Amino acid sequence: MITKTYLDRVIAPSLLAADFSKVGEETSRAIHAGADWLHLDVMDGNFVDNISFGPALVQAVHESNDIFLDVHLMISRPDHYLPRFIAAGADCITVHVEADHDVADTLKRIREAGCLAGLALNPATPFADVVPYLDQIDLLLCMTVVPGFGGQAFMPEVMEKVQAASDYRKEKGLSYHIEVDGGINVETAATSAKAGANVMVAGSTTFGMKDMTAAITAIREA
Repeated sequence: MITKTYLDRVIAPSLLAADFSKVGEETSRAIHAGADWLHLDVMDGNFVDNISFGPALVQAVHESNDIFLDVHLMISRPDHYLPRFIAAGADCITVHVEADHDVADTLKRIREAGCLAGLALNPATPFADVVPYLDQIDLLLCMTVVPGFGGQAFMPEVMEKVQAASDYRKEKGLSYHIEVDGGINVETAATSAKAGANVMVAGSTTFGMKDMTAAITAIREA
């Protein structure tokens, strides 16, 4: 498993914006275009008001291509379904602090399985809610839209939390990635990077572009 550090700019196209009729080809297109990770949004229709896909699709992507799989569980019981996503081939598993589970125990189980452990918070969730867990994670995902649907506008007010996470990381000598997801394009990637984010999840501005290589390069250099 090839990983990056928080000093690296990481571009993670979101599979949710790909053509699902040819997932394998779309994943290959992202790899050839220069994607570092592939972001997979798992939604259960309960924690968020949408349904996407489950461990079977994660496994299919894992078996058809060689790319770091950044799996974001937007589900009510990530602890219950965790073993299935580990077995499916996830490299990083991110769970929500707002979900119904023992957060510390879930993070511990993810790491014990050899995966990177991520923790996500929604735009309305205060940064203080994740502080108790920041020494137990490899990635902090600050949602820059209300999770559940693509195509929403970037919420600049979330940058206060990104900056707080960056400051806390420096103050405590930690090394977690800071990821942003929602409305990410060249302009908002630059804004996010300035606040301290290094992992950019982008859907329509990567998979939705005819020249995906140019799109990824532009976000990387923003």
